[in-house]
Amino acid sequence: MRASLVTSIGVACTAALVLPLSPSGASAAPQVPQATQNAENAENTGSADVPGSTQSLPLSALGSDRSSGAATEQGVTRRDVSPFSLLGVVWDDADAELRGTVQVRTRTAGSHVWSDWQDLETHNREHGADPGTAERDSGHTRGSTAPLWVGGSDGVELRVQAAEEAGNGPAYPPLPRGLRLELIDPGNDQRGAPDEGAEPAYDGEPVPDTAISPEGGGDWALPEGPEGPEGPEGPEDLLPALPRAMEPGALPDSARSYAAPRPRIITRQGWGADERLREKRLGYSKTLKAAFVHHSGTGNNYSCRQAPSVLRSIYRYHVKSSGWRDIGYNFAIDKCGNIYEGRAGGVTRPVLGAHTLGFNTNSVGIAVLGTYDGTNPRAAATTAVAKLTAWKLALHGVNARGKVTLTSAGSGKYGKGRKVRLNAISGHRDGFSTDCPGNRLYGKLSAVRKAAGGYQRR
Repeated sequence: MRASLVTSIGVACTAALVLPLSPSGASAAPQVPQATQNAENAENTGSADVPGSTQSLPLSALGSDRSSGAATEQGVTRRDVSPFSLLGVVWDDADAELRGTVQVRTRTAGSHVWSDWQDLETHNREHGADPGTAERDSGHTRGSTAPLWVGGSDGVELRVQAAEEAGNGPAYPPLPRGLRLELIDPGNDQRGAPDEGAEPAYDGEPVPDTAISPEGGGDWALPEGPEGPEGPEGPEDLLPALPRAMEPGALPDSARSYAAPRPRIITRQGWGADERLREKRLGYSKTLKAAFVHHSGTGNNYSCRQAPSVLRSIYRYHVKSSGWRDIGYNFAIDKCGNIYEGRAGGVTRPVLGAHTLGFNTNSVGIAVLGTYDGTNPRAAATTAVAKLTAWKLALHGVNARGKVTLTSAGSGKYGKGRKVRLNAISGHRDGFSTDCPGNRLYGKLSAVRKAAGGYQRR
Protein backbone atom coordinates (compact mmCIF):
# COMPACT_ATOMS: atom_id res chain seq x y z
CA MET A 1 0.00 0.00 0.00
CA ARG A 2 1.12 3.54 -0.53
CA ALA A 3 2.77 5.44 2.24
CA SER A 4 0.57 8.51 2.73
CA LEU A 5 -0.92 7.29 5.98
CA VAL A 6 -0.40 9.52 8.98
CA THR A 7 1.04 7.71 11.96
CA SER A 8 -1.27 7.05 14.85
CA ILE A 9 -1.15 6.00 18.48
CA GLY A 10 -1.78 2.34 19.24
CA VAL A 11 -2.32 0.48 22.49
CA ALA A 12 -2.88 -3.25 22.99
CA CYS A 13 -1.09 -6.51 23.85
CA THR A 14 -0.97 -10.24 23.16
CA ALA A 15 1.00 -13.48 23.49
CA ALA A 16 3.80 -15.06 21.56
CA LEU A 17 5.23 -18.39 20.56
CA VAL A 18 8.70 -18.24 19.15
CA LEU A 19 11.01 -20.28 17.00
CA PRO A 20 14.36 -19.29 18.58
CA LEU A 21 17.71 -18.61 16.99
CA SER A 22 20.47 -21.10 17.58
CA PRO A 23 22.89 -20.19 20.41
CA SER A 24 25.67 -19.83 17.86
CA GLY A 25 24.07 -16.83 16.15
CA ALA A 26 26.65 -14.06 15.80
CA SER A 27 24.30 -11.08 16.08
CA ALA A 28 22.11 -9.99 18.98
CA ALA A 29 18.62 -11.42 18.95
CA PRO A 30 15.67 -9.06 18.68
CA GLN A 31 13.38 -8.50 21.63
CA VAL A 32 11.02 -11.45 21.84
CA PRO A 33 7.57 -11.81 23.36
CA GLN A 34 7.15 -12.86 26.97
CA ALA A 35 4.20 -13.58 29.22
CA THR A 36 3.06 -10.20 30.54
CA GLN A 37 0.08 -7.89 30.53
CA ASN A 38 0.20 -4.46 28.92
CA ALA A 39 -1.25 -2.06 31.45
CA GLU A 40 -1.80 0.50 28.68
CA ASN A 41 -4.46 -1.65 26.99
CA ALA A 42 -7.26 0.90 27.19
CA GLU A 43 -9.78 -0.95 25.06
CA ASN A 44 -9.47 -4.43 26.54
CA THR A 45 -9.24 -5.07 30.27
CA GLY A 46 -10.35 -8.18 32.09
CA SER A 47 -9.81 -11.86 31.53
CA ALA A 48 -7.40 -13.32 28.98
CA ASP A 49 -8.32 -14.37 25.46
CA VAL A 50 -11.20 -11.96 24.87
CA PRO A 51 -12.09 -12.40 21.17
CA GLY A 52 -11.85 -9.51 18.75
CA SER A 53 -14.81 -7.88 17.04
CA THR A 54 -15.76 -5.76 14.03
CA GLN A 55 -18.24 -2.90 13.90
CA SER A 56 -19.48 -2.13 10.38
CA LEU A 57 -21.11 1.29 9.92
CA PRO A 58 -22.78 2.25 6.61
CA LEU A 59 -21.88 5.68 5.27
CA SER A 60 -24.59 8.28 4.61
CA ALA A 61 -24.68 11.13 2.09
CA LEU A 62 -23.17 14.42 3.26
CA GLY A 63 -23.14 16.26 -0.08
CA SER A 64 -24.15 15.81 -3.74
CA ASP A 65 -23.41 17.07 -7.26
CA ARG A 66 -26.12 19.60 -8.10
CA SER A 67 -26.08 18.72 -11.80
CA SER A 68 -26.38 14.94 -11.45
CA GLY A 69 -27.69 14.54 -7.94
CA ALA A 70 -25.05 11.90 -7.26
CA ALA A 71 -23.49 11.85 -3.80
CA THR A 72 -20.05 13.46 -3.86
CA GLU A 73 -19.43 13.19 -0.15
CA GLN A 74 -20.38 10.43 2.26
CA GLY A 75 -19.42 9.85 5.83
CA VAL A 76 -20.15 8.92 9.40
CA THR A 77 -21.11 11.80 11.69
CA ARG A 78 -19.29 12.15 14.98
CA ARG A 79 -20.52 9.52 17.39
CA ASP A 80 -19.74 7.26 20.32
CA VAL A 81 -18.92 3.66 19.41
CA SER A 82 -17.75 0.52 21.13
CA PRO A 83 -13.97 0.40 21.69
CA PHE A 84 -11.75 -0.27 18.65
CA SER A 85 -8.10 0.14 17.65
CA LEU A 86 -7.91 -0.08 13.84
CA LEU A 87 -10.21 1.16 11.09
CA GLY A 88 -10.67 1.15 7.34
CA VAL A 89 -13.31 1.72 4.67
CA VAL A 90 -14.63 -1.05 2.41
CA TRP A 91 -17.05 -1.21 -0.53
CA ASP A 92 -18.87 -3.86 -2.55
CA ASP A 93 -16.80 -4.20 -5.74
CA ALA A 94 -13.17 -5.25 -5.27
CA ASP A 95 -12.37 -3.99 -8.78
CA ALA A 96 -13.87 -0.53 -8.23
CA GLU A 97 -11.50 2.33 -7.43
CA LEU A 98 -12.30 4.98 -4.85
CA ARG A 99 -11.22 8.18 -6.58
CA GLY A 100 -11.18 10.76 -3.85
CA THR A 101 -10.07 11.32 -0.27
CA VAL A 102 -10.89 9.50 2.94
CA GLN A 103 -10.31 11.26 6.26
CA VAL A 104 -11.06 10.20 9.80
CA ARG A 105 -10.71 11.52 13.32
CA THR A 106 -11.02 9.45 16.47
CA ARG A 107 -11.41 9.96 20.22
CA THR A 108 -9.04 8.30 22.64
CA ALA A 109 -10.92 5.76 24.76
CA GLY A 110 -12.16 7.08 28.09
CA SER A 111 -11.27 10.70 27.29
CA HIS A 112 -12.55 13.81 25.54
CA VAL A 113 -9.46 14.06 23.34
CA TRP A 114 -10.06 13.93 19.58
CA SER A 115 -7.29 13.42 17.05
CA ASP A 116 -6.65 15.65 14.07
CA TRP A 117 -8.07 14.55 10.72
CA GLN A 118 -5.99 11.69 9.33
CA ASP A 119 -5.85 10.41 5.75
CA LEU A 120 -6.51 6.82 4.74
CA GLU A 121 -4.75 5.57 1.62
CA THR A 122 -7.42 4.79 -0.96
CA HIS A 123 -5.19 3.02 -3.50
CA ASN A 124 -5.21 -0.48 -2.02
CA ARG A 125 -6.00 -2.52 -5.16
CA GLU A 126 -2.37 -3.59 -5.50
CA HIS A 127 -2.94 -5.99 -2.61
CA GLY A 128 -5.09 -9.07 -2.71
CA ALA A 129 -5.29 -12.41 -4.47
CA ASP A 130 -4.29 -12.76 -8.13
CA PRO A 131 -6.95 -12.68 -10.86
CA GLY A 132 -8.35 -16.10 -11.70
CA THR A 133 -7.60 -17.69 -8.32
CA ALA A 134 -10.26 -19.25 -6.14
CA GLU A 135 -9.69 -16.59 -3.49
CA ARG A 136 -10.12 -13.70 -5.90
CA ASP A 137 -13.17 -15.22 -7.58
CA SER A 138 -14.88 -16.30 -4.37
CA GLY A 139 -17.52 -13.58 -4.60
CA HIS A 140 -16.65 -12.44 -1.07
CA THR A 141 -13.80 -9.99 -1.76
CA ARG A 142 -14.43 -6.26 -1.37
CA GLY A 143 -12.66 -3.08 -2.26
CA SER A 144 -10.90 -1.44 0.66
CA THR A 145 -8.68 1.38 1.82
CA ALA A 146 -5.48 0.61 3.66
CA PRO A 147 -6.18 0.01 7.36
CA LEU A 148 -5.12 2.61 9.92
CA TRP A 149 -4.07 1.78 13.48
CA VAL A 150 -5.41 4.46 15.86
CA GLY A 151 -5.07 2.71 19.21
CA GLY A 152 -7.76 2.41 21.87
CA SER A 153 -10.64 4.64 20.77
CA ASP A 154 -14.37 4.97 21.45
CA GLY A 155 -15.43 7.81 19.17
CA VAL A 156 -15.18 8.34 15.41
CA GLU A 157 -16.02 10.74 12.59
CA LEU A 158 -15.41 10.00 8.89
CA ARG A 159 -15.70 11.85 5.58
CA VAL A 160 -15.23 10.49 2.05
CA GLN A 161 -15.01 13.11 -0.70
CA ALA A 162 -15.07 12.31 -4.43
CA ALA A 163 -12.23 13.92 -6.37
CA GLU A 164 -13.17 16.77 -8.68
CA GLU A 165 -12.21 15.97 -12.27
CA ALA A 166 -11.00 18.53 -14.82
CA GLY A 167 -13.42 19.53 -17.56
CA ASN A 168 -16.14 21.98 -18.38
CA GLY A 169 -17.38 22.78 -14.93
CA PRO A 170 -17.06 20.59 -11.80
CA ALA A 171 -17.48 16.89 -12.35
CA TYR A 172 -17.12 14.10 -9.84
CA PRO A 173 -16.61 10.38 -10.40
CA PRO A 174 -19.19 8.24 -8.61
CA LEU A 175 -18.16 6.88 -5.23
CA PRO A 176 -18.17 3.07 -5.01
CA ARG A 177 -21.37 1.37 -3.90
CA GLY A 178 -21.77 -0.02 -0.42
CA LEU A 179 -19.26 2.15 1.45
CA ARG A 180 -18.87 1.08 5.07
CA LEU A 181 -16.58 2.08 7.91
CA GLU A 182 -15.00 -0.93 9.63
CA LEU A 183 -13.91 -0.55 13.26
CA ILE A 184 -11.69 -3.38 14.49
CA ASP A 185 -11.14 -4.42 18.08
CA PRO A 186 -8.18 -6.86 18.12
CA GLY A 187 -9.33 -8.59 21.28
CA ASN A 188 -7.36 -9.14 24.43
CA ASP A 189 -4.68 -11.63 25.39
CA GLN A 190 -2.84 -11.32 28.67
CA ARG A 191 0.58 -11.99 27.14
CA GLY A 192 2.62 -9.56 25.07
CA ALA A 193 6.01 -8.59 23.67
CA PRO A 194 8.55 -6.58 25.69
CA ASP A 195 8.64 -2.82 25.64
CA GLU A 196 11.20 -1.14 23.43
CA GLY A 197 14.57 -0.87 25.11
CA ALA A 198 13.94 -3.82 27.42
CA GLU A 199 16.36 -6.68 27.60
CA PRO A 200 15.24 -9.76 25.66
CA ALA A 201 13.39 -12.14 27.96
CA TYR A 202 14.39 -15.28 26.05
CA ASP A 203 17.56 -17.00 27.24
CA GLY A 204 17.18 -20.36 25.54
CA GLU A 205 14.47 -21.78 27.80
CA PRO A 206 10.74 -21.56 27.08
CA VAL A 207 9.03 -18.57 28.66
CA PRO A 208 6.09 -19.61 30.88
CA ASP A 209 2.79 -19.86 28.96
CA THR A 210 4.54 -20.02 25.60
CA ALA A 211 5.55 -22.89 23.37
CA ILE A 212 8.87 -23.05 21.59
CA SER A 213 9.64 -24.77 18.31
CA PRO A 214 13.43 -24.90 17.99
CA GLU A 215 15.44 -23.93 14.96
CA GLY A 216 15.55 -26.80 12.50
CA GLY A 217 12.91 -28.64 14.48
CA GLY A 218 10.48 -28.96 11.61
CA ASP A 219 7.34 -27.24 10.52
CA TRP A 220 4.11 -27.12 12.45
CA ALA A 221 1.75 -29.91 11.44
CA LEU A 222 -1.12 -28.98 9.13
CA PRO A 223 -4.36 -28.35 11.07
CA GLU A 224 -6.62 -31.37 11.14
CA GLY A 225 -9.91 -31.03 9.24
CA PRO A 226 -12.90 -33.36 8.95
CA GLU A 227 -10.99 -35.57 6.51
CA GLY A 228 -7.50 -35.23 7.92
CA PRO A 229 -4.91 -32.50 7.22
CA GLU A 230 -6.27 -29.67 5.13
CA GLY A 231 -4.87 -29.71 1.64
CA PRO A 232 -4.99 -27.80 -1.63
CA GLU A 233 -8.30 -26.64 -3.02
CA GLY A 234 -7.69 -25.99 -6.71
CA PRO A 235 -5.28 -25.94 -9.65
CA GLU A 236 -3.36 -22.96 -8.30
CA ASP A 237 -3.08 -24.47 -4.83
CA LEU A 238 -0.60 -27.29 -5.28
CA LEU A 239 0.85 -28.82 -2.14
CA PRO A 240 4.57 -29.29 -2.85
CA ALA A 241 6.40 -32.33 -1.59
CA LEU A 242 8.67 -30.55 0.86
CA PRO A 243 10.33 -32.26 3.81
CA ARG A 244 8.76 -31.59 7.18
CA ALA A 245 12.06 -30.93 8.93
CA MET A 246 14.13 -28.41 7.02
CA GLU A 247 17.44 -29.17 8.69
CA PRO A 248 20.54 -28.83 6.47
CA GLY A 249 20.58 -32.57 5.79
CA ALA A 250 16.98 -32.48 4.58
CA LEU A 251 17.45 -29.57 2.14
CA PRO A 252 17.54 -30.07 -1.63
CA ASP A 253 21.07 -30.37 -3.05
CA SER A 254 20.70 -26.96 -4.74
CA ALA A 255 20.01 -25.30 -1.39
CA ARG A 256 22.17 -27.26 1.05
CA SER A 257 25.43 -25.43 0.36
CA TYR A 258 23.84 -22.04 0.99
CA ALA A 259 21.46 -22.85 3.84
CA ALA A 260 20.96 -19.89 6.16
CA PRO A 261 20.13 -20.12 9.87
CA ARG A 262 16.44 -20.25 10.67
CA PRO A 263 15.46 -17.09 12.58
CA ARG A 264 13.18 -16.95 15.59
CA ILE A 265 9.57 -16.74 14.39
CA ILE A 266 6.49 -15.91 16.47
CA THR A 267 3.78 -18.32 15.37
CA ARG A 268 0.14 -17.54 14.65
CA GLN A 269 -0.81 -18.99 18.01
CA GLY A 270 1.83 -16.75 19.53
CA TRP A 271 0.34 -13.50 18.25
CA GLY A 272 -3.17 -14.65 19.02
CA ALA A 273 -4.63 -15.44 15.59
CA ASP A 274 -8.23 -16.60 15.87
CA GLU A 275 -8.17 -19.61 13.56
CA ARG A 276 -11.97 -19.60 13.35
CA LEU A 277 -11.84 -16.49 11.15
CA ARG A 278 -9.87 -17.83 8.19
CA GLU A 279 -10.77 -20.38 5.55
CA LYS A 280 -9.76 -23.88 6.59
CA ARG A 281 -8.41 -24.99 3.22
CA LEU A 282 -4.82 -23.96 2.49
CA GLY A 283 -3.28 -22.68 -0.74
CA TYR A 284 0.26 -23.27 -2.03
CA SER A 285 2.51 -22.43 -4.94
CA LYS A 286 4.70 -25.12 -6.52
CA THR A 287 7.90 -23.45 -5.37
CA LEU A 288 9.30 -20.14 -4.16
CA LYS A 289 11.44 -17.80 -6.25
CA ALA A 290 11.22 -14.30 -4.78
CA ALA A 291 10.39 -12.22 -1.71
CA PHE A 292 8.38 -8.99 -1.90
CA VAL A 293 8.93 -6.50 0.92
CA HIS A 294 6.02 -4.28 2.01
CA HIS A 295 5.18 -1.83 4.72
CA SER A 296 1.79 -2.19 6.39
CA GLY A 297 1.13 1.56 6.15
CA THR A 298 -0.62 1.46 9.53
CA GLY A 299 1.58 4.05 11.25
CA ASN A 300 4.65 3.93 13.47
CA ASN A 301 3.32 4.94 16.89
CA TYR A 302 3.11 1.47 18.35
CA SER A 303 5.37 -0.26 20.83
CA CYS A 304 6.70 -3.73 20.14
CA ARG A 305 4.55 -4.95 23.02
CA GLN A 306 1.55 -3.74 21.01
CA ALA A 307 2.64 -5.20 17.65
CA PRO A 308 0.73 -8.50 18.02
CA SER A 309 -2.50 -6.51 18.47
CA VAL A 310 -1.72 -4.55 15.30
CA LEU A 311 -1.24 -7.85 13.50
CA ARG A 312 -4.49 -9.34 14.86
CA SER A 313 -6.31 -6.22 13.69
CA ILE A 314 -4.87 -6.42 10.17
CA TYR A 315 -5.78 -10.12 10.07
CA ARG A 316 -9.39 -9.43 11.02
CA TYR A 317 -9.60 -6.53 8.52
CA HIS A 318 -8.26 -8.67 5.69
CA VAL A 319 -10.61 -11.59 6.43
CA LYS A 320 -13.84 -10.19 7.88
CA SER A 321 -13.86 -6.78 6.20
CA SER A 322 -12.07 -7.38 2.87
CA GLY A 323 -13.29 -10.95 2.34
CA TRP A 324 -9.88 -12.59 1.92
CA ARG A 325 -9.05 -16.19 2.79
CA ASP A 326 -6.59 -15.21 5.53
CA ILE A 327 -4.19 -12.40 6.30
CA GLY A 328 -2.52 -11.41 3.04
CA TYR A 329 1.12 -11.36 4.15
CA ASN A 330 3.17 -14.51 4.66
CA PHE A 331 5.25 -12.86 7.39
CA ALA A 332 5.33 -9.61 9.33
CA ILE A 333 8.18 -7.87 11.15
CA ASP A 334 7.84 -5.20 13.84
CA LYS A 335 10.14 -2.25 14.46
CA CYS A 336 12.14 -4.21 17.05
CA GLY A 337 12.92 -7.00 14.60
CA ASN A 338 10.45 -9.61 15.86
CA ILE A 339 9.32 -11.90 13.03
CA TYR A 340 5.72 -13.14 12.91
CA GLU A 341 4.18 -15.99 10.94
CA GLY A 342 1.48 -14.64 8.64
CA ARG A 343 -0.82 -16.64 6.37
CA ALA A 344 -1.44 -20.18 7.63
CA GLY A 345 0.07 -23.21 5.93
CA GLY A 346 3.55 -23.66 7.42
CA VAL A 347 6.51 -21.30 7.62
CA THR A 348 8.79 -23.58 5.56
CA ARG A 349 6.25 -24.08 2.75
CA PRO A 350 5.51 -21.86 -0.27
CA VAL A 351 2.14 -20.65 1.02
CA LEU A 352 0.14 -18.71 -1.57
CA GLY A 353 -0.41 -15.21 -0.18
CA ALA A 354 -2.38 -12.11 -1.18
CA HIS A 355 0.18 -9.32 -1.02
CA THR A 356 1.50 -8.39 -4.49
CA LEU A 357 -1.27 -8.41 -7.10
CA GLY A 358 -0.06 -10.30 -10.17
CA PHE A 359 2.93 -11.92 -8.45
CA ASN A 360 1.58 -13.85 -5.47
CA THR A 361 2.43 -17.21 -7.06
CA ASN A 362 5.94 -18.47 -6.27
CA SER A 363 6.67 -15.55 -3.95
CA VAL A 364 6.59 -14.69 -0.26
CA GLY A 365 5.20 -11.40 1.06
CA ILE A 366 6.88 -9.79 4.09
CA ALA A 367 5.34 -6.70 5.71
CA VAL A 368 7.29 -4.44 8.04
CA LEU A 369 4.71 -3.00 10.43
CA GLY A 370 4.64 0.77 10.04
CA THR A 371 4.80 3.52 7.42
CA TYR A 372 8.19 4.19 5.84
CA ASP A 373 7.82 6.90 3.25
CA GLY A 374 9.28 9.67 5.40
CA THR A 375 10.53 7.59 8.33
CA ASN A 376 13.58 5.35 8.28
CA PRO A 377 13.03 1.74 9.36
CA ARG A 378 15.08 0.66 12.33
CA ALA A 379 18.17 -1.44 11.77
CA ALA A 380 16.58 -4.24 13.81
CA ALA A 381 13.71 -4.44 11.32
CA THR A 382 15.85 -4.46 8.17
CA THR A 383 18.22 -7.00 9.74
CA ALA A 384 15.23 -9.23 10.42
CA VAL A 385 14.14 -8.86 6.78
CA ALA A 386 17.62 -9.98 5.68
CA LYS A 387 17.67 -12.97 8.03
CA LEU A 388 14.16 -14.09 7.11
CA THR A 389 14.64 -13.77 3.35
CA ALA A 390 18.05 -15.47 3.48
CA TRP A 391 16.57 -18.49 5.26
CA LYS A 392 13.31 -18.68 3.34
CA LEU A 393 14.87 -18.29 -0.12
CA ALA A 394 17.67 -20.74 0.72
CA LEU A 395 15.06 -23.44 1.37
CA HIS A 396 14.37 -23.32 -2.37
CA GLY A 397 17.94 -22.78 -3.58
CA VAL A 398 17.42 -19.08 -4.42
CA ASN A 399 20.38 -16.69 -4.26
CA ALA A 400 19.26 -13.73 -2.14
CA ARG A 401 21.55 -11.45 -4.18
CA GLY A 402 20.41 -12.80 -7.52
CA LYS A 403 17.71 -12.19 -10.12
CA VAL A 404 14.67 -14.33 -10.85
CA THR A 405 12.02 -14.47 -13.56
CA LEU A 406 8.36 -14.35 -12.58
CA THR A 407 5.28 -14.50 -14.79
CA SER A 408 2.67 -11.82 -14.14
CA ALA A 409 -0.91 -12.91 -13.50
CA GLY A 410 -1.99 -9.40 -14.44
CA SER A 411 -1.37 -6.21 -12.48
CA GLY A 412 -1.38 -2.46 -12.94
CA LYS A 413 2.27 -2.57 -14.05
CA TYR A 414 2.68 -5.79 -16.07
CA GLY A 415 0.13 -7.52 -18.29
CA LYS A 416 -0.99 -11.08 -17.76
CA GLY A 417 1.54 -13.63 -19.02
CA ARG A 418 4.45 -11.20 -19.21
CA LYS A 419 7.73 -12.60 -17.91
CA VAL A 420 9.49 -10.11 -15.64
CA ARG A 421 13.09 -10.16 -14.42
CA LEU A 422 13.25 -9.03 -10.78
CA ASN A 423 15.58 -9.08 -7.81
CA ALA A 424 15.06 -12.14 -5.63
CA ILE A 425 14.37 -9.64 -2.85
CA SER A 426 12.18 -6.93 -4.34
CA GLY A 427 9.94 -4.18 -3.07
CA HIS A 428 6.22 -4.21 -3.72
CA ARG A 429 6.64 -1.31 -6.16
CA ASP A 430 8.81 -3.52 -8.37
CA GLY A 431 5.77 -5.65 -9.18
CA PHE A 432 3.01 -3.05 -9.10
CA SER A 433 2.65 0.72 -9.57
CA THR A 434 2.62 1.71 -5.91
CA ASP A 435 4.67 3.65 -3.37
CA CYS A 436 4.93 0.58 -1.11
CA PRO A 437 7.13 -0.20 0.81
CA GLY A 438 7.81 3.53 1.22
CA ASN A 439 10.84 5.38 -0.06
CA ARG A 440 12.89 4.95 3.10
CA LEU A 441 12.38 1.18 3.38
CA TYR A 442 12.77 0.65 -0.35
CA GLY A 443 16.09 2.50 -0.16
CA LYS A 444 17.37 -0.11 2.32
CA LEU A 445 16.69 -3.13 0.11
CA SER A 446 20.07 -3.08 -1.60
CA ALA A 447 21.74 -3.43 1.81
CA VAL A 448 19.18 -6.10 2.76
CA ARG A 449 20.08 -8.16 -0.32
CA LYS A 450 23.77 -7.90 0.48
CA ALA A 451 23.23 -8.92 4.10
CA ALA A 452 20.93 -11.78 3.13
CA GLY A 453 23.55 -13.05 0.71
CA GLY A 454 26.05 -12.95 3.55
CA TYR A 455 23.77 -15.08 5.73
CA GLN A 456 23.66 -17.56 2.85
CA ARG A 457 27.49 -17.43 2.67
CA ARG A 458 27.38 -16.25 -0.94
